[in-house]
Amino acid sequence: MFNLKGEIREPRTKLAGMRAHGFIPGVYYGHKEKATPCAFPLGDFKKIWKEAGESTIVVLEMPKGKINALIQEVQVDPVRGTPTHVDFYVIEKGQEVEIKIPLEFIGVSDAVKSLGATLVKVLHEIEIKALPENLPHKAVVDISTLATLDDRIIAKDIIFGKGVTLVTHENEVVALVAVAKEEEIEEAAPVDLSTIEVEKKGKKEEGEEITEEKQQTTIKKSA
Repeated sequence: MFNLKGEIREPRTKLAGMRAHGFIPGVYYGHKEKATPCAFPLGDFKKIWKEAGESTIVVLEMPKGKINALIQEVQVDPVRGTPTHVDFYVIEKGQEVEIKIPLEFIGVSDAVKSLGATLVKVLHEIEIKALPENLPHKAVVDISTLATLDDRIIAKDIIFGKGVTLVTHENEVVALVAVAKEEEIEEAAPVDLSTIEVEKKGKKEEGEEITEEKQQTTIKKSA
């Protein structure tokens, strides 16, 4: 678990000023916990957010006591990429929680290495249910089982620890391999040069006939 020390903030507190002083405003709430405005040192929060993610319990050390919570949502400045607000969901003791955890792919696929196939990661996270103390930080997927072009990994193939239940449909495809398709290059139709020459010759002969007609007309006029 991770510990994050925070403080209660007044709802009317100017958030811009709070951020300017190195704090990130937030709120925590739960099924039996009313929404409570709070604030945390930005540096401490960023460190925990990076390490804990949104699937690990964070112990909020508040003035009224410690609160077990999960990072529910983080708002980020679109330009600077700095977190500007955080929502924490309070965990009830003894109650299972449904969350999505990231997938980590490990190993080497023989189909990719030897057959020149391409690894296709269909899912990047998976949904599970567990008690707070049993929540894993991530799920490991071993792609070394993908030995042929027909092999695939589905959700139920992933091994979880004790007390973890899969929520994602068990037959949902997680990863597979596919043959890379070569782009077909359309060749331009060859140009028939003889046709072009005949056409040019025809135009020349046509021009000569016109010239001869003009000459004959000139002779007749002279006569």
